Amino acid sequence: MSNPAVLVLYGSQTGTAQDTAQRIARQAQRRRLHVQVLPLDNYNVANLISESLVVFVCSTTGQGDPPDNMKNFWRFLFRKSLPVGSLCRLDCAVLGLGDSSYPKFNFVAKKLHKRLVQLGASVLLPAGLADEQHDLGSDAVIDPWLTSLWEKMFALYPTLADVTPLREDEPLPPKYTFHFLEDIKEKTDDRLRIPSEQTVPSQSHPFPARLVSNRRVTDLSHFQDVRHIEFDITGSNIQFAAGDVVMMHPCNAPEDVQQFCQLLRLDPEAIFTLRPTDNTAVPARLPQPCTVRHLVESHLDIAAVPRRSFFELLSTFSTNELEHEKLVEFSSAAGQDELHSYCNRPRRTALEVLADFPHTTAELKVDYLLDLFPEIQPRSFSIASSLQAHPNRLQILVAVVHYKTKMYHPRRGLCSTWLASLDPAQGEVYVPLWVKKGSLKFPTEKNTPVIMVGPGTGVAPFRSALQERTAEGKTANVLFFGCRSESKDFYFRSEWGDMMKAGQLNLFTAFSRDQEEKVYVQHRVRENAKLLWDLITNKGACFYIAGNAKQMPASVCDAVKEVFQQEGGVSAEDAQQMLETMERTGRLQSETWS
Repeated sequence: MSNPAVLVLYGSQTGTAQDTAQRIARQAQRRRLHVQVLPLDNYNVANLISESLVVFVCSTTGQGDPPDNMKNFWRFLFRKSLPVGSLCRLDCAVLGLGDSSYPKFNFVAKKLHKRLVQLGASVLLPAGLADEQHDLGSDAVIDPWLTSLWEKMFALYPTLADVTPLREDEPLPPKYTFHFLEDIKEKTDDRLRIPSEQTVPSQSHPFPARLVSNRRVTDLSHFQDVRHIEFDITGSNIQFAAGDVVMMHPCNAPEDVQQFCQLLRLDPEAIFTLRPTDNTAVPARLPQPCTVRHLVESHLDIAAVPRRSFFELLSTFSTNELEHEKLVEFSSAAGQDELHSYCNRPRRTALEVLADFPHTTAELKVDYLLDLFPEIQPRSFSIASSLQAHPNRLQILVAVVHYKTKMYHPRRGLCSTWLASLDPAQGEVYVPLWVKKGSLKFPTEKNTPVIMVGPGTGVAPFRSALQERTAEGKTANVLFFGCRSESKDFYFRSEWGDMMKAGQLNLFTAFSRDQEEKVYVQHRVRENAKLLWDLITNKGACFYIAGNAKQMPASVCDAVKEVFQQEGGVSAEDAQQMLETMERTGRLQSETWS
């Protein structure tokens, strides 16, 4: 039996599953196997019936949903018309990347595994279910799972044992080579051109929206800087409804770009083209030709906490004994606790790591930049406005992420810091963006009441919903809003006041730090048990939760169950059942983030 070609297909939302898929591909290359890595939606799924060996790597998003780049594959695979034995020639394995703090932990991987078996595929080993919450992160599951995967493959293809693998310290060829150009003017950047054809903006064709305003909405004495930001989307063809999200790619800070170029001795104004070393396509977002500055500013994720694969690759360039030893340790399974202490816990960035390993950094070849650094991933924000209230405008509410660790410099959120730095008063600013459907769906029936629980910036999608609903004459609206202090971070206070005066809103507030006892939204939910029981059981109300995923969503759900027990006289089990029925029928929805 000849050695197989390995196909690694991934569904990734934030880049973690992509990174793991590429790690598997590197391991296959070291075993001298022919390997191809693709996002699931870039693969022609009809070819699956003729594949012999496929490894699937997928994450789970939202409330158990597949990532955006595997949605088409998902729809095809779950067609009822697919014959039961159609994948009988396929040997495969499924690795899931999840987070057990979310209720639908690794839901996509579990469901995919089950469906592949249904369609007759031979599964080499049980699905790997990695958990980001583990003390050592996802690698605690991935490492042993990969060891088992290669053992199963060697058993299936005994000739693999005869191949001498490449040594771990030998660098694999880069994905691309850089070809620097002399005396060439950089092409005008198309990203800021308004497309002439009437297309709906998307990730590959974002719309350059003009920044209209960028206003701080928390008191200057408040620890958190929160911005209310408005974009002009005139002429974009963008349509959105309450619950939808806007997507954008942030840029690295100018000082980080400068430091990176200095560390790697790169001229930011140098112009290059990329040539793939195999059949990989050049990244769609990189213009050809391109300046080094544009590559570093808009593409390479230098401010992210690097993954283990970063250290694996760095170690193959290092000739300094001390640095090499440390990088090899960080790359090994045994060194993961050490790596977590060095990198993950203090949130050390890739750029800071390069500064800590100066000899290795000096030896880095520019050709490996796109192997070493992942692409900056798009960020999503709940839309906080309605086109019915603000035609041709799109508004968001952004908490600027800024916190201390043991590192000398505070940690900053890449996108929120970038957005906060944009000042339309200094000249016109354009942000390329696009919109996608969110997970929250609001009722179309005029008389169905809506109960919304949105503490902090979680209130953003509910402002959109309230603007949309009041414009349509839907007045059965209840909002529970929570923040620290009535005087410091009570977002959209005057708007809620106007809606209440007009009889369009019933508002309950929880200001957690304005009195001795801390008061949260779940306390207000319990206090209004009679009203909520009536709205939910007699009037068919829909219940929504949005905000930080730490304890709030679970605490609010517990409060709702207590309402059912107190007002309905039902048991704890029945209250749980009622909640699950609401969730199953779309009457309880949540959008949370960590």
